[in-house]
Amino acid sequence: MRAPSRFSGLTGPTAAALLLAALLAGPALAQETPSLSDGASEGPAMAAPLPPPLPTQPQPSQPQPPQPRPSPAAPAGAPLNAAPAVTPAPLGGQSETRPPDLVFDTAILQGMDKVTGRVMTIEAPVGSTVHYGTLEIIVRTCRKRPPEETPEAAAFLDIWEVRNGAAAESLFRGWMFASSPALSALEHPVYDIWVLDCLNSSDKASSAPKAP
Repeated sequence: MRAPSRFSGLTGPTAAALLLAALLAGPALAQETPSLSDGASEGPAMAAPLPPPLPTQPQPSQPQPPQPRPSPAAPAGAPLNAAPAVTPAPLGGQSETRPPDLVFDTAILQGMDKVTGRVMTIEAPVGSTVHYGTLEIIVRTCRKRPPEETPEAAAFLDIWEVRNGAAAESLFRGWMFASSPALSALEHPVYDIWVLDCLNSSDKASSAPKAP
């Protein structure tokens, strides 16, 4: 028995047009309708995960040049380029068991002019400038050994030569010993200077003859 069609109630040209439209739309609907098997197999595409970032490579630290250390400031009132003070050493060295040297305020010197042969005794107070010919002499200290030791007198001298219109020229700086004049002597073509003794100005005044 043939099943009734949805177009069975229609007759004439209307039924023929509807039948033709249904026949033409069938293949298109079949192509547009996705199958369940295709949808299940394909599905939406999953985005691939991004690779993790590379770890940052630590940059080697650049060596820093050494910084200059600040120089200590000079104490207030200190002179620039000041020469260190010279402290004359004791005679023959100093030890804890050795008695200290005796210090005097006047040196007794002797000068000789090699050209004329004239000899002159010079009293030179410590720290003062005395003149002999073209020489200027400053006695820095004059010392003697204690009486219980071998006698010795020595003076620490600075000697310059001053000529007319010329700057002073240093000739000698150091100790001169009364017992050994040649041990430390002044080298000069005209003058010789050596040490005779050390005295105190008070001793000279007491030994001077009194007026009647």
